[in-house]
Amino acid sequence: MVNLVPIATLSLLFLPSVASFAYAPNFITKIIEQSTGISPVGLAEVPRNDDDAGTTAKEEAAESTIINNKPLKGPITTRFPPEPNGYLHLGHAKAVSFNFAVARAFSAGGGRCHMRLDDTNPSKESEEYVTSILEDVRWIQRGLEGFGGDNDGSGQQKKGENAGPWYGNVRKTSDYFELIYDAAVMLIKRGEAYVDELTADEMREYRGTLTEGGKESPWRERSVEENFKLFEGMRNGSYPEGKYVLRAKISMSSPNLNLRDPVIYRIKHESHQATGDAWCIYPMYDFSHPIADAVEGITHSLCTLEFEDHRPLYDWVAERCLDAGLVQGQPRQIEFSRLNLKYTVLSKRKLIKLVEDKHVTGWDDPRMPTLSGVRRRGIPPAAIRLFCERMGISKSDSNIDFTIMEDCAREVLDEESPRAFAILDPLKVTIQNWDDSKLEDFVVPRHPKRDELGERTVPFGKTVYIERSDFFDLEGSEGAANGGKAPKGFKRLLPDGKVRLKYAYVIQCNEVVRDATTNEPVELLCTYFPETRAGVTPEGEARVAGIIQWVEASTAQKCTVMQYDRLFKTEEPGKETGDFLDDINPDSLKVLDAVVVEPSVASDALDLLKTIEESSIAGADESTKIYHSSLTYQFERSGYYALDSSSTDKNLVFNRIVTLRDTWAPEPQARPQQKEQNKVEKTKSNTGEAGAVEDARRVALRVATILEAAPHPEADSLIICKLDCGDTNEARCPTEPRTVVAGLAGKIPFDKLVGRKIVCISNLKPAKMRGIESTAMLLAASDGKEDDEETVELLDVPDSVPNGELIYFENLPPCEPDDMLKSKGALKVWDRVKSNLKVSESGEATYHDDGVVRKLMTSAGPVTVSSLTNCLIG
Repeated sequence: MVNLVPIATLSLLFLPSVASFAYAPNFITKIIEQSTGISPVGLAEVPRNDDDAGTTAKEEAAESTIINNKPLKGPITTRFPPEPNGYLHLGHAKAVSFNFAVARAFSAGGGRCHMRLDDTNPSKESEEYVTSILEDVRWIQRGLEGFGGDNDGSGQQKKGENAGPWYGNVRKTSDYFELIYDAAVMLIKRGEAYVDELTADEMREYRGTLTEGGKESPWRERSVEENFKLFEGMRNGSYPEGKYVLRAKISMSSPNLNLRDPVIYRIKHESHQATGDAWCIYPMYDFSHPIADAVEGITHSLCTLEFEDHRPLYDWVAERCLDAGLVQGQPRQIEFSRLNLKYTVLSKRKLIKLVEDKHVTGWDDPRMPTLSGVRRRGIPPAAIRLFCERMGISKSDSNIDFTIMEDCAREVLDEESPRAFAILDPLKVTIQNWDDSKLEDFVVPRHPKRDELGERTVPFGKTVYIERSDFFDLEGSEGAANGGKAPKGFKRLLPDGKVRLKYAYVIQCNEVVRDATTNEPVELLCTYFPETRAGVTPEGEARVAGIIQWVEASTAQKCTVMQYDRLFKTEEPGKETGDFLDDINPDSLKVLDAVVVEPSVASDALDLLKTIEESSIAGADESTKIYHSSLTYQFERSGYYALDSSSTDKNLVFNRIVTLRDTWAPEPQARPQQKEQNKVEKTKSNTGEAGAVEDARRVALRVATILEAAPHPEADSLIICKLDCGDTNEARCPTEPRTVVAGLAGKIPFDKLVGRKIVCISNLKPAKMRGIESTAMLLAASDGKEDDEETVELLDVPDSVPNGELIYFENLPPCEPDDMLKSKGALKVWDRVKSNLKVSESGEATYHDDGVVRKLMTSAGPVTVSSLTNCLIG
């Protein structure tokens, strides 16, 4: 009998259980704090002073402009205002996460976040996009507290599309069309808007260039009366499209092209998805947006950098509406950098082409960067929020490595996902000395670190399946290709060899049954050892090193696995040829249709399918919608997987979310082994004559990525970092990040640490520093000055170098570090090495060995320092 956990209990697995690493204080939270006097809560506790505020000169200039505006009125309010003309993607995820996070951070100021659809262009908008956008926002905020609960702001229950984490009901710019029209009439009556009839081509010609001013339209000086009459005619449908537009009268000589009499209304004889045929003129985004913000009481209009040059127009419109009494407050627009990702495209035009040309199966294809795509793939919303938080907020554009998002997914999934056995490429194993009809149950934990998730029962019997890759066929083609030897380090099953089936028994391969045509193994005939049950090694026998997963044949559930990978094979698709389609990864999907999984996986999946069906019939609220992809697993030694929405009770389909480790990091470049020199060095070591060169090769200098950084709770001069040093356990699964305590407080801004590739020493004896154990040491260069005058820089490593790679010394054999430098004599090794590490005049990290200068090298080139030269490293 299989011991299963009810789906109601299983649902606990899919609630966010990893606390996101909160946004660090940034220039936007600083602006809000300084302009309101309200301190944010829930941000990362980062030391702040004039030299280390993470604020660029450009950002400071923005602060001075905004802080000098009029005092704010009402609660601190942000909004997420997409246009319903497409599907949201990962770039939008940053805007969603940050707008909601800012409102929560200023809860003391009544913080709230609105959801608004800027629906001003009926020709490109549809109800399909409206529905998908609202669904995506609900999903990405799942697990976080909303604003006002289920109340719509007036005491009524939010229902249907209005249900969500935002404050009040869903708002639409079309709700304010009458007010926006009144604002346009107000400008006409003030002589600050006019009806123009230049053609589009003529308007472009009159507009001028970045270096030359524009020309005034011959219709610019129409009378107020004539403008008002023509505008009324536009509203009443008296003119065809393109005949007239309404333009703001600002300045055709402005250096800012957005202020050269921008169009604020145009004629469109099209039905609107929300207002039907009530209107045939529609406001332009730059005109409607500040009005919608103002009427909603938005205090801080947070948007991406492409709108920075539009801010003067935003303020021009908002100021005039406030002066006319049409609105009660003036919002403040603040810009931040957009999210750019390597190995993907976020352009709407390119995404449409991928769908229309059928390079993908649709907008929710799990390879797409759309939120519906990553949701179907199985990436949890908590992982996306964690990624956005780690990227931080600044005014500097950057191109972020997709690996960082994958690492965030691994971190969240490692905590949330139960473990299970799945065999992707099955090889039959028959246990010859097992009773044919007997099944034995092994009760094992669902998660190695979360007892509250319970246990599962894994049946064992006469026939099991193992991964084909866990058997190396010495007598077959792979053995012949390797000289009749097993690969170096191979610890799994060989002919006549032994291996442990995890949780069960040690087995020995006695015979290989082969396909008569291909000579490939189709079955292994094996013997099991009863005395080795559940991890036991009998006294006097050697421990079997290899441990592999397995699935019992008679209870196995066959399913399909979609092995997804990155859609593009280059960091910047299309950079070399000009066509991004040339860089599509041909291996972005492999379909495995013979996969078998343990019975608990099938039972969990069928229970979830039933729950989803019942929820759909009952008409459950959209804000509590259950997704197939909420059922995730770590298929042991294979990766993280989620149930796909195409699954049925007859055919379960699982999508690979992400591999256990980064498979895109380049392999270290092979180097000559210099065997004779190795022998000399070993001889020196054995005879006690080890010199400086041997010392250097005993220290484990490894590449790592800083995942988190925060102040030490008990020491102002110390910080605490979490490092991914590429560590794995015996099963080759990633282990927990290392904790490092470093004396870098006030030396390097926190936003310059997270996500950075660095060099660390990983084999020093762990040491407690003010109550926290440090298990590695960061390497940094220093100019040697005292206290606040000192400049410190971490060593830089190319982004392509994988975590865990061992640094080597130029023209020396590969390093052979001690497991741990813990004796007094061993610790002196590091002291001697450290005294010889220096930054060269050209900014490269070097090791000085008896007059010979050797560079510190990685597989992608030398280790460097950004600006310091001719100084020490320690």
